[in-house]
Amino acid sequence: MIERLYIEAAIQQHPRVLAICERFPQAQQIICERYGEVFNPKAQNFRLQKQQPALILAEKYKGFALKTPPQYGIGAKHNYYFSHMLNCLYDCRYCFLQGMYQSANYVLFINYEDYFADIQRICAETPDEPVHFFSGYDCDSLALEPVTHFAEEFLPVIDAIPNAWMELRTKSTQIRSLLNREVVERCIVAFSFTPDEIAQALEHKAPAINKRLDALVKLQQQGWLIGLRFDPIIYEADYQAHYQALFAYVFARIDSDRLHSVSLGVFRLPDNYFKKLQKLYPSEKLFASPLSSKQGMMSYKTELEDEMMQFCSDELLNYVSEEKFYPCSL
Repeated sequence: MIERLYIEAAIQQHPRVLAICERFPQAQQIICERYGEVFNPKAQNFRLQKQQPALILAEKYKGFALKTPPQYGIGAKHNYYFSHMLNCLYDCRYCFLQGMYQSANYVLFINYEDYFADIQRICAETPDEPVHFFSGYDCDSLALEPVTHFAEEFLPVIDAIPNAWMELRTKSTQIRSLLNREVVERCIVAFSFTPDEIAQALEHKAPAINKRLDALVKLQQQGWLIGLRFDPIIYEADYQAHYQALFAYVFARIDSDRLHSVSLGVFRLPDNYFKKLQKLYPSEKLFASPLSSKQGMMSYKTELEDEMMQFCSDELLNYVSEEKFYPCSL
């Protein structure tokens, strides 16, 4: 899967680096001073790189856990996000990462202990209040778990901090490390879903909807907290019928009483990211939808956005209580 490894010189002998090199013995190893030399240069061909991304092993120096936007969350007052990786294994056409980064290569920050220290510091500031940490903003939380061992290493840290919660946002079926350990009561495994017709057209390389649901059910049966993330809602002529069918399919298989949360949000991208994606994929029908720019964000026209959010909200509230429902209006 990985044919090239870029490795920062300062971490060549780090145990996690050595373990990854051992996992990919045939990969070409290229030493660099800082990952930005490879990741940040302009005039890179994102679409070409996406066909065979390299893995860049790097060290992060600051900004380990960052505050989320005010509207983002699932009920807690204190919310942070963090990224142990940059870029995603999957190739979803609506993904903002393609507009954010110059490169399609993966960056893995191997100094997990610095993340641990920051999480512990933040939780100590409000020891009597829950603090939520969201993983999967700049990557899929579990897609490269066999390589990164991210969840395997982070979950014991979260489990040991009484007021720490973590959400693992994913489309992946790589759940073995979760099934092979004791359940962490303050971890939410949140799966993203779109109707099958949309997933097949736009979510390239991602597991099929039924495979994601199989993974979700296994985790829920073992006792893990599960979240459902219907985000982004994508417009098409038959979106109402397709989302009705999706909700009915998902809730027919899960135990709604043991569901942690459901969130909902429409397709949206910063204007400059949207323009970049249009250039990358000029024939993509998604970008010809009835979209408009509002306060620097490209989304559906206000009337259509309101209609879609209202319809999907009404449908979801047939299955889940308002206390577990978090519509996003970013």
